[in-house]
Amino acid sequence: MIASVHVADVGARTALRLLRRAPSAPGLRQANPALTAPFGDSLRPAVALGRPALVAFWDDDDARDHFWAQHPTAAALQDGWHVRLEALRAFGSWPGLPDDLPRGRRVDHDGPAAVLTLGRLRLTQALRFLRASNKAGARVVGAPGLIWATAMARPPFVATCSLWESTDALSAYAYGADEPAHPDAIAADRAKPFHHREAFIRFRPYASRGSLGGRNPLAERWLASASSPSA
Repeated sequence: MIASVHVADVGARTALRLLRRAPSAPGLRQANPALTAPFGDSLRPAVALGRPALVAFWDDDDARDHFWAQHPTAAALQDGWHVRLEALRAFGSWPGLPDDLPRGRRVDHDGPAAVLTLGRLRLTQALRFLRASNKAGARVVGAPGLIWATAMARPPFVATCSLWESTDALSAYAYGADEPAHPDAIAADRAKPFHHREAFIRFRPYASRGSLGGRNPLAERWLASASSPSA
């Protein structure tokens, strides 16, 4: 199993069309289209109506490549940015995610790391979720070792994607006592779950292609040691 994240500036009309239904294709285990939003501390996030994202889980690279060559959703996202991800560990469950992934926090991995947080929001918990997640999101901006991050949503689906220079930088933000907003959000969720289903997944990014606003969020120097197919 591999995962991929695709983000592109396509305009509001195309973005809303992509949100109508999740794509299906051979080897595509599960996919979620969403709109993106920058991190901040507002309870009314500044949703980027013209910048959709697609979070997808695949059987393998061949399935993803076949989709990318032929599917209309892929054609709409071609001019954006794309990253492929190898799962290292997971907490929780999600359709398409193997049950045998490691669950512990410690991961033997050098180099850049990516994290997806995925949830099916309980609408009755939306306000609690927004309060907790916005505090955590406000702290991620400028966090040491952060490369790039975005929030994503197509309620009840809510998600974040973040890229980090290392697993140490990621762990310091996620669990460190110096910036407690994220640990506090974890504690609030465990005390009274925000979601019907959720997963927190750590990945090794191994291929990245394209750009957003003229730059590739995962700069080439972070992938210099990786041998992989083109994204």
